[in-house]
Amino acid sequence: MQASELNYFKEILESRKEQIDKNINGVHNELNQLNGLELNDEGDHASANNNSMVESAIVQQQLKELSEIQRALTKIANGEYGICEMCEDDIGFQRLKVKPHAHYCIDCREIVEKSKEGI
Repeated sequence: MQASELNYFKEILESRKEQIDKNINGVHNELNQLNGLELNDEGDHASANNNSMVESAIVQQQLKELSEIQRALTKIANGEYGICEMCEDDIGFQRLKVKPHAHYCIDCREIVEKSKEGI
């Protein structure tokens, strides 16, 4: 992969990382505000609890994506970016444009997903 392509993906990954960090911090602030509210009845408690569970699930998903982004950035630094972790072929440019933190090429991704479905 050419240096200009690596820089392109590095910028995308770092931008997404910043966005996720902001999202996570925002959710933590909202949860702290919810904890500080005086809730008057069961409906208020249920609503706050529901919001807390939804936001917690979102944070968990974003933490997973953040981990994958950091892994991709490490691969860029190590010269291993864009190589399928299963077959070691190049991951296509178009696939990386759609999912810059992809671990697998299209063919291997399908194999991994089918093996997960069988479990």
